[in-house]
Amino acid sequence: MNDDRIRLAAEEDVRPALQMKLQAWREAYATLRDESFFAHHEGQLDGQVAWWERGLASGAQFFIAEDRDGRIIGLAGGTPAIEEDQDAGVGIEVGMLYVLAEYYGTGLGKHLFDVVIGEQDALVWVMQGNDRARSFFAKQGFTHDGTSEALVGSWQGLIEERMVRARG
Repeated sequence: MNDDRIRLAAEEDVRPALQMKLQAWREAYATLRDESFFAHHEGQLDGQVAWWERGLASGAQFFIAEDRDGRIIGLAGGTPAIEEDQDAGVGIEVGMLYVLAEYYGTGLGKHLFDVVIGEQDALVWVMQGNDRARSFFAKQGFTHDGTSEALVGSWQGLIEERMVRARG
């Protein structure tokens, strides 16, 4: 981690951050989705870039981690919990937390998590079958609260489970 830095993303970071996120999806979900899924999302990149740029312009934030060469190797962001998740009893959702596979086990994901969430109570939706993510969040004090959701669209056929850290 000595050569990595974490900072707020700027507009010029959006495209490379989303490209990194797509790579992280390939690495994390390769056993859950076929190639057409990844190709579909790569084809949506320009629209996603525009959407994220508008979000940043209106005050949204996310953090990126860079290696010493300035390559984005991780990203994370939190958002207020949506109305449908108010029953979880927490106000923040881990909206995204991705690191490239080559950085698994280095502490980078924990560092990003700490920057975005720290010690706050929060919730996160984790894909069934993504045991690495489930284990990571369990180590941060999150537990599955029994809530799950069948996904639609390009994610159809997968189920997300809500994990919550609420220490009172």
